[in-house]
Amino acid sequence: MSRKSRITPDEALRYHFEPTPGKYEITASKPMATQRDLSLAYSPGVAVPVEAIAQDPGLAYDYTTKGNMVAVVSNGTAILGLGNLGALASKPVMEGKAVLFKRFADVNAIDIELATEDADEIIKAVHLMSPTFGGINLEDIKAPECFIIESRLKELCDIPVFHDDQHGTAVICAAGLINALEISGKKIEDCKVVLNGAGAAGIACLELIKSMGAKHENCLMCDTKGVIWQGRTEGMNQWKSAHAVNTEARTLEEAMVGADVFLGVSAKGAVTPEMVASMAENPVIFAMANPDPEITPEEAHAVRPDAIVATGRSDYPNQVNNVLGFPYLFRGALDIHARAINDEMKIACAEALAALAREDVPDEVAMAYGRKLSFGRDYIIPTPFDPRLIYTIPPAVAKAGMDTGVARRPIIDMDAYTLNLQRRMDPTASIQQSLFARARQSQSRMIFAEGDDERVLRAAVAYQRAGLGKSLVVGQDDDVKRRLEAAGLGDAVRELQVVNAANTRHLETYKEFLYGRLQRKGFDQRDVHRMTTRDRHIFSALMLQHGHGDGLVTGATRKSALVMDMINHVFDARAQDGAVGVSALLHKGKIVLIADTLVHEWPDEEDLADIAIRAASVARTLGLEPRVAFVSFSTFGYPISERAQKMHLAPDVLEARGVDFEYEGEMTVDVALNPQAAAHYPFSRLTKPANILVVPARHSASISVKLMQEMAGATVIGPILTGVPKPIQILPTNATVNDIMNMAVMAACRVGITSR
Repeated sequence: MSRKSRITPDEALRYHFEPTPGKYEITASKPMATQRDLSLAYSPGVAVPVEAIAQDPGLAYDYTTKGNMVAVVSNGTAILGLGNLGALASKPVMEGKAVLFKRFADVNAIDIELATEDADEIIKAVHLMSPTFGGINLEDIKAPECFIIESRLKELCDIPVFHDDQHGTAVICAAGLINALEISGKKIEDCKVVLNGAGAAGIACLELIKSMGAKHENCLMCDTKGVIWQGRTEGMNQWKSAHAVNTEARTLEEAMVGADVFLGVSAKGAVTPEMVASMAENPVIFAMANPDPEITPEEAHAVRPDAIVATGRSDYPNQVNNVLGFPYLFRGALDIHARAINDEMKIACAEALAALAREDVPDEVAMAYGRKLSFGRDYIIPTPFDPRLIYTIPPAVAKAGMDTGVARRPIIDMDAYTLNLQRRMDPTASIQQSLFARARQSQSRMIFAEGDDERVLRAAVAYQRAGLGKSLVVGQDDDVKRRLEAAGLGDAVRELQVVNAANTRHLETYKEFLYGRLQRKGFDQRDVHRMTTRDRHIFSALMLQHGHGDGLVTGATRKSALVMDMINHVFDARAQDGAVGVSALLHKGKIVLIADTLVHEWPDEEDLADIAIRAASVARTLGLEPRVAFVSFSTFGYPISERAQKMHLAPDVLEARGVDFEYEGEMTVDVALNPQAAAHYPFSRLTKPANILVVPARHSASISVKLMQEMAGATVIGPILTGVPKPIQILPTNATVNDIMNMAVMAACRVGITSR
């Protein structure tokens, strides 16, 4: 079980406030620079698609965003586990749902909060705005109004209407159940199923598994008043009555006797060990109450080791997580211009998810979760960050929609569609998720050298509270305490370990080591004492060298060249020692590494080959298959320039060394990154666009990275220091708290560490 991270109120508020309020923005997908652009975007050019759509409404999918746009609609009457807090209070949640659509399935989504609890008003409002969207996702609307609203909108609208609180949970539950029953050797039509929690999600779960073959008479639904049996009148409504059965059982405890499957969407502690003990052999227990399950896996397995257990929690195996369903259901539905999302499409989604869990798990997925994943009792549902989801689930959903006649525009070439979905993947998010998961697994003691900087202190607190490991802050106790209190993190004083050079018991050991390295380089014992006690960068490096920390993050307050000089008093991290700086640029779903951005001032062809090898190692640590381009202003010898000669020769050096990754050069950046430009050079050894750019000099690397950061808004991670024996990462002086966290994670994952 992984360690549970702790998010503070201050962190959550800052996340939503900085750098701009909210979680998404609208960007234009067409040029808007010239008068001609504006004339095409608006008057008079816009009249042409207007008239076309008036003649054929289906063309709205071709000329507008309708075909990739979902409305996330709520009135805030059932916000997460918080209850009825109103429409405006639900906006952060709905914005979050909108960005999940984009993150996982590249679906554009807009949140709409309606300030009414009147079901008829919501129905009317959504129906009137439905021409704008390709689908409607209802969210956090309380029962029974959610049933009425969804049912009526399905009748009125000719686009998919989907209440995720109901059907999202049901789909993932069904996927897990398919595999759990296969492992148990049972058939769904033979199983006794007990459901506890007769709300929207519970009713949807039971309805879907009945659609999949479960028999009505074998399914017992329970609410707070007990079993819903035929003839019961107390606390009933039409949706519960549809699932009433003829049974003598009146309590959950009685219902559980001999049950094959328990589905819980109710409350913490609703199921006791005694109830679990009374179930049939190889019981399946989906305890999905959030944030705490009806019974924990530990409690269930204590009495029934043969049980297969799933929960809604990410810190237990088999998480029933709606994000596995709704983005991909809508992706498939939107891509066929569906009129609805029907049961067949939901079942297809569940079956595709179940099938994916039975397949061999790619190394990068296992790496992201810090453990080997293989189909079995602890892995019956795919993980949310499995990159195969985007191109596995939507095709299954789309095919079911086409087979059942709800597709306006069927997909002709399914193989081409699947390939297109693969291209929509954003590798950057899965890479970052992988790194954080690996860092959490390693539990590194991270040394934060600059305890007098608020950004560093915030990052240190966040690192520890995220469950990544222990934060060791170099500074003075009183000063750290004062700065934490000023930052609103006074409660973190007791959590962090503050290390002060003035009172460490290792001081003499550090000084003796440093004097041994520097005594023949012009430094005497007084110099060494002063450096050890007064320079936090040197002191932190000494801590790392002697195993009193597992990684080091430094440089937020001093220029990187100065910090490198200090580090080199303790470690060998110069160009001649094999050190290289690699910066990762994350932009529009792509990741490109640029090297060397830190160490080599003017490398020759041998140095450039070394840099390429180091950068390739970093790429593989990040889960990328390296493709190196030696970039210049010339391509394959033209125009001829003495300055480009080394870039021309570097590939020959790699060829002589027999490296095991793709490389090519010299070439311009467009040839390296743009397939159309690269097509003019069919002899190139690169089979795809490069993901590593090796540049002629440190200054050109720095210019490239900073230009992308400032002009294009690229996220920069690095420079990542590689080719050193211990995990050391050096920050830019303008690093944000998030930047510092990212670099701490890099250090924790030992990215770029050599074995020497």
